[in-house]
Amino acid sequence: MIKRFSALSPSWLFAAPALLVYAVVVLYPSVAGVLYAFTDWSGIGEGMSFVGAANFRAILNDEQAMGSLGNTLLLTLAIVVVQNGLGLLLALGVHAKLRSRALLRVIFFAPVVVSPVMVAFLWKYVYNPDPSAGLNGLLGLEVDWLGDPSVALWSIAGMVVWQYAGYSMVIFLAGLEGIPAELHEAAMIDGAGTLQRFRYVTWPLLAPALTINLMLSTIGGLKLFDQVFAATNGGPGYATETLSTVLYKQAFVFGKFGYSTAIALVLALFVAAVSLVQIYYLRSREVAQ
Repeated sequence: MIKRFSALSPSWLFAAPALLVYAVVVLYPSVAGVLYAFTDWSGIGEGMSFVGAANFRAILNDEQAMGSLGNTLLLTLAIVVVQNGLGLLLALGVHAKLRSRALLRVIFFAPVVVSPVMVAFLWKYVYNPDPSAGLNGLLGLEVDWLGDPSVALWSIAGMVVWQYAGYSMVIFLAGLEGIPAELHEAAMIDGAGTLQRFRYVTWPLLAPALTINLMLSTIGGLKLFDQVFAATNGGPGYATETLSTVLYKQAFVFGKFGYSTAIALVLALFVAAVSLVQIYYLRSREVAQ
């Protein structure tokens, strides 16, 4: 009986329910989104017309969309550099033999588990333009952090770095914990100083952790939405608009679902292309190390 049941029930049947759910929840919406990108669908009803590549040509002529692409790239660059640099410094700090290192790890990682929307509202208070409140009161400044177009984008970047630097720290810390102590001891015997041990022992062996951190922070920066939408809604003007906020507004504010899905498709392809180039380079660096 058991053999007959096994013959009638190949192993792939056990995966069928999960595959069906994946097809309905992921594959169907993805394929439908690609098709809608070539239509003028308004999001209401079934009436739509095929417009070919008109939506994609419109993106190139849309100053808001192209400006948001520049903002997205600048935000991503700032987040990747600062977040990973700060995360590495934090990891090196809490990796040292300090009595409070366990507590410090918890404190530095705590912002990661907070909702991005809650972080945005928290930092809206920190960025209060009142000279006697928030960051201005602490530093004695009079800066409109979220209202000045020349500062707002970098204020968003600082908010994101504050939340996710602890995430990068944990990944770097895992890499540091995996480096054999014997290598550092051998380098010390050979007369290597602290900086030399970091450059020739620690840094090369952190290559896998660096690959993961750069990939995650790059993808997160390119699709950034929550913090921007909650803190500035893309303002002042279009100073903090990202591709994600633009496609949201085109769909749910202006009712241009076809155009918004075209932006979403461009964003998805752009993220995939950047990720592939990045992982190819970083993996080759790991092999070279």
